[in-house]
Amino acid sequence: MRNLQLYTGQIENKGRGIFSKKALKAGTIIETAPVIVMNGQDRKLLDQTLLHDYIFEWEPEGIKMCCMALGWVPLYNHSYHSNCEYFMDYDEQTMYIQTVRDIKAGEELTINYNGDWNNEEKVWFEAIP
Repeated sequence: MRNLQLYTGQIENKGRGIFSKKALKAGTIIETAPVIVMNGQDRKLLDQTLLHDYIFEWEPEGIKMCCMALGWVPLYNHSYHSNCEYFMDYDEQTMYIQTVRDIKAGEELTINYNGDWNNEEKVWFEAIP
């Protein structure tokens, strides 16, 4: 797993979040993490647990599955205008996080849970800016 001095911190009304100890340039891959892929039946069971909030849709070739990313990925908070974006590598069964703009040292790193970094479609919880 690739890590550029990431750390977790508490954020009021959000819980834990991910931060970088150093400034990062736009387009920097800050993490590559393996995933555990699960089928639709597993998804139904996971949806009944707290893990529902930490899984991602996984749809290679239109096959609906889900995955649990390892590493820091499950701890990135959501933002409708995130400063990072996540990508899936179906062949390698990994996800990677890449900055979409320059990041200041100590700034929270966020992803948009809808996939695209600026997607404003409502998520399943009340998002805090």
